[in-house]
Amino acid sequence: MSPPATRNAGRSALSDEIAFGKPAGGWRLRVYTIIFEADTRAGWLFDVALITSILASVGVVIVDSVGSLAGRHGSLFNVLEWMFTLLFTVEYVARLSCVRHPLRYATSFFGIVDLLAILPSYLVLFIPEANLLLDVRVLRLLRIFRIFKLVAYVGEFRALGVALADSRRKILIFLSIVLMIVLLMGTLMYVVEGPEHGYTSIPVGMYWAVVTMTTVGYGDIAPQTDIGRLIASVMMLLGWGIIAVPAGIVSAEMTARRFGAQQPTTRTCHECLSEGHESDARFCRDCGARLPPYERD
Repeated sequence: MSPPATRNAGRSALSDEIAFGKPAGGWRLRVYTIIFEADTRAGWLFDVALITSILASVGVVIVDSVGSLAGRHGSLFNVLEWMFTLLFTVEYVARLSCVRHPLRYATSFFGIVDLLAILPSYLVLFIPEANLLLDVRVLRLLRIFRIFKLVAYVGEFRALGVALADSRRKILIFLSIVLMIVLLMGTLMYVVEGPEHGYTSIPVGMYWAVVTMTTVGYGDIAPQTDIGRLIASVMMLLGWGIIAVPAGIVSAEMTARRFGAQQPTTRTCHECLSEGHESDARFCRDCGARLPPYERD
């Protein structure tokens, strides 16, 4: 079984190649192959090392927020933090150096996440605490954005993102229907219950409708009349079905993609640099050159 970092990596690697530009050769191509191609042994090891580092760095941020632990081990946490910062800085610079269009990568989602992973630590050095209008802790807590770096290395995250993108129109229509129901039911409760029972406006009624439909049930506002309780019961029953609909839409898209066409791998032809060949292909579909063996982990 392939590790999570290599699943569904083909399509994302193809999009990276188109958006950021694969280098033609030399050390940049070797670095690109390690960083952006997960179907090679070196690429898989790189992804595993980065995933481990990301989880460890986020763990340091979480533990550092505990006052008692920070007081006793603050110096250790500070050393670990700078180790991770330097590691992610080297990774960020390597990514910018090995692509043909570094500005495109720097302004992409993952490029911004990579920058947010290292920027707070450097800002703390150059901005004196005494002159900060915003507490330095806010900048330091931005390090938690490192958790989003996992999306770049775990293929399932990308598969889920693609399924959500493919389902966006259906989900948007569904949310529009939900908002209409919330508006109608909130208005109805405002008319039925009235200000004397806490429903002082239509927005308050809509807030009650959202809390009831999502089955949260804070209890800060509740119907007092029999008709209001009947409406609330209908809203609770609607909530069960409404919660399940988005999950069903996304699941259907993921199932359709899984049983559709075979996903390409990130294997690259060393002659023409074309990418996206299937795992069992022996020759390049574009130039006919023999492909490097596909490494199954």
